[in-house]
Amino acid sequence: MGFISLEQADRLFWLGRYTERVYSTIRLYFTSADIMIDEATDSYPKFCSDLDIPNVYSDKDDFLKRYPFDKTNPDSIISNLIRAYDNAIELRETIGSEPLSYIQLSIYDMNKVNTKMTSAFHELQNVIDHILAFWGIVDDMIDSEQIRNIIKAGKRIERIDLYARLGLPAKRISREINRMIPRVEKSGLKYNAEKLENLKSLVTAPEIDYYKIVSEAETIF
Repeated sequence: MGFISLEQADRLFWLGRYTERVYSTIRLYFTSADIMIDEATDSYPKFCSDLDIPNVYSDKDDFLKRYPFDKTNPDSIISNLIRAYDNAIELRETIGSEPLSYIQLSIYDMNKVNTKMTSAFHELQNVIDHILAFWGIVDDMIDSEQIRNIIKAGKRIERIDLYARLGLPAKRISREINRMIPRVEKSGLKYNAEKLENLKSLVTAPEIDYYKIVSEAETIF
């Protein structure tokens, strides 16, 4: 692989972040939707608060329908998937057509959903499967280690950001930090080594500062 421009590197990084965001938020949505369907008190406001997104929903049913599929909402799952697709399209010559095809299939599945929640769950599961296939084909078809590392650095940083916002146990965040650091170091991009050390320290502190973890992860590059 030849020279990677700053624009390409930025798009590769955000391709990793957006695909991870779609994958993880669908999984969160599945868990939350199962609870919401039968609950007496709406919990979707807490879902929005935990993810630090605006609560623009009128009620639980509005949330269950619009959070995944509302293209006019910049925080919806489909909006993040479209951002992943836009980056993948611009990177067609860099990543190849096969990885791109799995992002295209995800868009297709999201657009197939009808008004029934059973359809929504089925198509969202297909999107998860396509994202997993995308990551697999990235490993299998892209020869450039640098390209793979930039995508995966973005993926891991997004996961750390999400896990910290959700206040997950330090052990789970630490695992992702340890998986992220080699990707960052091998990305070929300029990064802040102090931030990496800070992250390792933050997850071993007696009191976990989740906001600091988010801040440090967001400013590594």
